[in-house]
Amino acid sequence: MERREFLKLGVGTVCGFSLGELAGCASREVDMKNKLPFQISLAEWSFHRRLFGQKGPALDHLDFARTAHEFGIEAVEYCNPFFMDKARDQSYLGEMKKRANEHGIKSLLIMCDNEGKLGDPDEKQRTQAVENHYKWVEAARFLGCHSIRVNAYSDGTYDEQLKLAADGLHRLAKFAAPFGINVIVENHGGFSSNGAWVAAVMKTVNLPNCGTLPDFGNFGEYDRYQGVTDLMPFAKGVSAKSYDFDAAGNEVNTDFYRMLKIVAEAGYSGYVGIEYEGEQLSEEDGVRATRDLLRKIQNEMS
Repeated sequence: MERREFLKLGVGTVCGFSLGELAGCASREVDMKNKLPFQISLAEWSFHRRLFGQKGPALDHLDFARTAHEFGIEAVEYCNPFFMDKARDQSYLGEMKKRANEHGIKSLLIMCDNEGKLGDPDEKQRTQAVENHYKWVEAARFLGCHSIRVNAYSDGTYDEQLKLAADGLHRLAKFAAPFGINVIVENHGGFSSNGAWVAAVMKTVNLPNCGTLPDFGNFGEYDRYQGVTDLMPFAKGVSAKSYDFDAAGNEVNTDFYRMLKIVAEAGYSGYVGIEYEGEQLSEEDGVRATRDLLRKIQNEMS
């Protein structure tokens, strides 16, 4: 074939594919991504030892987005202990946003701890706890997150704590609504590790921007599979807690296949966050093992 004939053919074909076919391939790739049963994100707590400077090379909070990118993960979940005094620091938050954008990272939520009990029996303390979270709602909005994750801590009997936690959550969710931010509760100790209790709290709050963040762990004596089933109707995020893995790459404490089937059957197709807390593997290897298991299940389910 003469060169000019090859070039003429090349206008319509590349490596045996027409431009139309290539466009179709790209479109199908996008469609396949959209058809995945869930997306994968990375919770900052997975690197808490490095972030606290306890083990391994120190990691700066501002480098977390880059770290997620290096693991091939496109979305992150921040933890407020790593920038506790920066909630209203526009310059610092702006740098967080800039770095996330540079690496093509979506900021999904901020996990908020150490701001008081939203179900505190003392009215004044409960109000203070609600107001302590206002700055995180505002920071989440600035960063482009959809939610803040909170704790539904309280004191008293089952029913008393249900009523008190619902009150604090209702007030905080009402504040967050105009910002377009959800207030979501994780099973994280106390009665919040009882799936039926959290579900009852959600029904009591009864606001569209108040929901849950089911965690595969943190259920204590409560059956974890039942717990996730209880929380999924209100879920606006999912946390894939992992600790250790067998030779086949499966998490030894939780049947991830069973859990993600529960997630899918609830109609959820959003992000599932990697949250590695194990001791046997390094934080990097633990994140990698959790990511690979999620990807395997993701591909098999799709």
